Amino acid sequence: MAPASVPAPVSRRRSWTALWPLACIVLAGALAYANSLTSPFIFDDLDGIRENATIRSLGTALFPPHDGSGVDSRPVVNLSLALDYAIGGLDVRVYHSTNLAIHLLAGLALYGIVRRTLARPGWLDEPAATHVGLISAVLWTVHPLQTESVSCMIQRTESLMGLFYLFTLYGFVRAAERPAARGWQILSVGACLLGMGTKEVMVSAPLLVLLHDRTFVAGTFRAAWRQRRSYYLALAATWLLLAALVLSSGGARGGAAGTGSGIMPWTYALTQCEAIARYLKLSLWPAPLVLDYGTGVAAGLGAVLPQGLLVLALVWCTGWALRARPAWGFLGAWFLVILAPSSSVLPLVTQTIAEHRMYLSLAAIVVAVVVVAQRWLGRHMLGTGVLLALLLGGLTFQRNHVYRSAVAIWQDTVDKVPANARAHSNLGLAFATEGRSDEAMGQLREAIRLQPDIAYAHYNLGLALARLGRDAEAVPEFEAELKLQPSYAPAWCELGLSLYQLGQRDAAVAAYAKALQAKPVYPDALERLGIALTSLGRIAEALTRYEQAMAAAPERASVRLNAGIAYAQSRQLAAAVQQFEAALQLDPDFAQAHLALAQALTELGQPAAAAVHREKAQRPVSGVRP
Repeated sequence: MAPASVPAPVSRRRSWTALWPLACIVLAGALAYANSLTSPFIFDDLDGIRENATIRSLGTALFPPHDGSGVDSRPVVNLSLALDYAIGGLDVRVYHSTNLAIHLLAGLALYGIVRRTLARPGWLDEPAATHVGLISAVLWTVHPLQTESVSCMIQRTESLMGLFYLFTLYGFVRAAERPAARGWQILSVGACLLGMGTKEVMVSAPLLVLLHDRTFVAGTFRAAWRQRRSYYLALAATWLLLAALVLSSGGARGGAAGTGSGIMPWTYALTQCEAIARYLKLSLWPAPLVLDYGTGVAAGLGAVLPQGLLVLALVWCTGWALRARPAWGFLGAWFLVILAPSSSVLPLVTQTIAEHRMYLSLAAIVVAVVVVAQRWLGRHMLGTGVLLALLLGGLTFQRNHVYRSAVAIWQDTVDKVPANARAHSNLGLAFATEGRSDEAMGQLREAIRLQPDIAYAHYNLGLALARLGRDAEAVPEFEAELKLQPSYAPAWCELGLSLYQLGQRDAAVAAYAKALQAKPVYPDALERLGIALTSLGRIAEALTRYEQAMAAAPERASVRLNAGIAYAQSRQLAAAVQQFEAALQLDPDFAQAHLALAQALTELGQPAAAAVHREKAQRPVSGVRP
């Protein structure tokens, strides 16, 4: 018997043929976002991550707060943030790395969907399908319009949902190639379920899968339903999770969405005509990019008539193509259906226009452009794609540089949208954080001039004044903010701190209690309330609050220090020593903890040990404590 042939060289060639496009997508995306990994928390990152106590423990991660933040009613994305927190606490590099990994995986999934769809009989040959899939995925991955979804950490809600959406469709594409294998269908349904727990835009995924089946596989909706009825019933069942999550927040996500939000559906729909026209333009010419367009709405039909006609034409063309040119109709539906939950009639008042909403819809435009280019350019398409990828990747790298600091991104926003009061407010707070008080005051007062009832402007002005030690001036600003937003917990908390600094301890306790009434798991308010209660001699109550703060934010050395001070004040020195030592385990360079521990050890008759900690308290440390 002749020995079996050894197909290793062919196997290696096939492996390389399969892997090199994946490597190109990952490399292109990694280079485009290489300078984004140290950008700070900004905008909605603050409420959704930094102040989100539910991500401090995996046990609470599936129960995000109902506060209108980016994680409200989105347990899957909240769990992903909790995993990041478990790895690196509040180290921004961990969150950025996860965001980038999600985006790269999404790019790979898009490549797989496009390549395998176009490689089906009757479409393109394998090399052409590979090239179209690769160029589409690379251009989508490095496109500057994606920067908000990737570089803003809390916008993981969009990119993670997008990943699950693409996995849902990819699982179907693979299952259609092997109808007897159920594994890919199970993966598809599982991804769809996870997507429903990530963001509400996922609602359209089962419908788009069905449309893909009708267009590229079964040929008709009836055939698709007949061949895969149980699969579609399983996909539809995932809507139950989404419905439960929407109902759990009252359907309004903390007042951030819905008809009770203060904007009429017709007015919002007119605004979305402008938004969709802008999104289309940015897809083809990605400038200028803006982090925050504000909360403005269209003045009336006349103000957006050209954009409205464009949208109507797009809808009509998509409807016509679904009958006459199904593949083009599918791309049109991809663009419109995915945008529909955020860009139709359901008001989203916190941002009426937002670039991150184009995360998935952009794919339809990119694929359409690449398919047309493939027909026109033929074998020259690959070189053209490389040049476009270099151009778009360079623009993305440049855009990510703007995210390097809060001042940089908000200055960029103010320059581009000077009438945006919220941008002025956030720029003012960023200036105040850097100690640039005069510039901070100018921006904050401009925000109030532009929009006297703007949420957070008075709050940010109060913060800036408090950081300058002008608490008497800060108090009226916090009170003005609370007239606009009576349940805004941070304003109650900062009001309490200013009252405490002014010696009004009982009033400070009352303000902290209001903060905790609005937000029961609030580490800042719990710790500060403990301090105020300690100053009033109410030690037992203070220690209860410190225990709650430790549970909510176990990484905070300051809570341990203040709990130790409370124990020491009540002459429970052994317990005080334990707390001071726990603080130093969390932060070995915490000078105040060293001094407090030295004092307690001295009173316990341990002068030698006390001397060691006094010496450590005098050592210079790098950086500045928060």
